[in-house]
Amino acid sequence: MSERSQLIGLAYRLLGSLADAEDVVQEAYARWYALSPDQRGAIETPGAWLTRVAGRICLDVLGSARVRRERYVGEWLPEPLPDSAEWTGDGTGDPVDRVTLDESISMAFLVVLESTTPAERVAFILHDVFRYSFAEVAEVVGRTPAACRQLASSARRRVRGSSAPRVPAARQAGVVRAFKQAWEDTDIDALVGLLTPDATATGDGGGLVSAVLHPIEGAERIARFFADRGGAASGVRLLERTVNGQPGLVAQVAGVVGAVLAFDVEGERIRRIWTVLNPDKLRAWTAG
Repeated sequence: MSERSQLIGLAYRLLGSLADAEDVVQEAYARWYALSPDQRGAIETPGAWLTRVAGRICLDVLGSARVRRERYVGEWLPEPLPDSAEWTGDGTGDPVDRVTLDESISMAFLVVLESTTPAERVAFILHDVFRYSFAEVAEVVGRTPAACRQLASSARRRVRGSSAPRVPAARQAGVVRAFKQAWEDTDIDALVGLLTPDATATGDGGGLVSAVLHPIEGAERIARFFADRGGAASGVRLLERTVNGQPGLVAQVAGVVGAVLAFDVEGERIRRIWTVLNPDKLRAWTAG
């Protein structure tokens, strides 16, 4: 059971969903306990065995997830994770305690991974994030070590190609705070000034709540969109919170979390905003 934390972290990075990650880990343990005592005793490293099994299950889930997401209403975004200080769960444990927060857990990183194939994603995460050898990765993916090296390399190029230079957390927090203030003031000019000219804003309502079905592009269009939904009269309360290990915002209406916003900051401006409104993805923020 001491391996559970790492397994949850692996599955969340691969699937972008804490609920799905927990299902995968539960299935991996079910397979472990389905073995006879002699079979379990013959396994030299249980953690490695569980990782291989969880990786294979994730590979299968990713294949079916692509089909489900083609039918998804609007844009699909990863489930946002709160910081431990904001976790208000039912006592079953803090998801952040089970998913170590680093660059590989940021919303920007997870969104980029959605453009990779399941095999690329598994090879890249196992090798580059969890430091498994390509020989070990090959046992999970079912390819040769050389093929797994190519898969990981392909995913790595996509991640590097879309990554902006890292911005210190304090500067990110300052930009997000300024965005919050401008949004509350419905100050379109200030909002425009905080966005890169080619900024994009993506919402995920999953067909369960109202959300724009396609990304909004351009600083002025985004600024007007948020200004139309801000201000004291809107009834929305904005709170600064840590989202997937980085500065973000939570929007509350009548004390209930209705949206979680993650940001990608480039220099002194925001180039991408991801707003998760799907209530099924906000359980970690609303339970309790």
